[in-house]
Amino acid sequence: MDTERMNQFEARVAIHAALADPARLRIIDLLTLGDYSPTELQAELGIPSNLLSHHLRTLEGAGLVTRHRSEADKRRSYVRLAAAALDGLAPGREHGARRVLFVCTRNSARSQLATALWQRASDIPSVSAGTHPADRVAQGAIDVAHRHGINLGTPTPRQLGDVAEDADFIITVCDNAHEELPGLGGIHWSVPDPIRANTTDAFDSAFEDINRRINDLAPRLHAA
Repeated sequence: MDTERMNQFEARVAIHAALADPARLRIIDLLTLGDYSPTELQAELGIPSNLLSHHLRTLEGAGLVTRHRSEADKRRSYVRLAAAALDGLAPGREHGARRVLFVCTRNSARSQLATALWQRASDIPSVSAGTHPADRVAQGAIDVAHRHGINLGTPTPRQLGDVAEDADFIITVCDNAHEELPGLGGIHWSVPDPIRANTTDAFDSAFEDINRRINDLAPRLHAA
């Protein structure tokens, strides 16, 4: 067996070994939906912090997860599933949704892009809202959507309380909104705010991140 094939084989072995533990498999199942802080994972699994740290190190070593700092609280970090880490291994369709609600702080970029991308990927209706809506959608969001052949139309940022319904499948797409509303429920995608840098690259990166996550999630949801 040549070196490249041996490396690929060893990587597969490491992944299967990492997933053999029930707690680590549960962590991966959670991360296939959204990003979690270590504290949130600890609460979900009900295990001591030192044991969670061990599991996360094992998953990182197998190339299954990555971590990055919160843009809101710099002392906080989020764990996310590494891109393409589970090709062919992710759980199947198991969550029902009547409508998907994307939430960010200003409802001016990430949540607007997520709604438009979701409508392209799924027949389940989607809307967006903000905890502190801006006056208008960011021009960078309109431009990046146009570059990718998506027309955002003339959306107006809306207040979360005016949009949310009890049956919504909620996805927060910014750290501020997620940490401001800890009891909101749903799942979280820790997508960096492109408006902070306000560059073409920043908006392209946010678009690609959201698009990948939506393409991963859409096949797992069925209309409720």
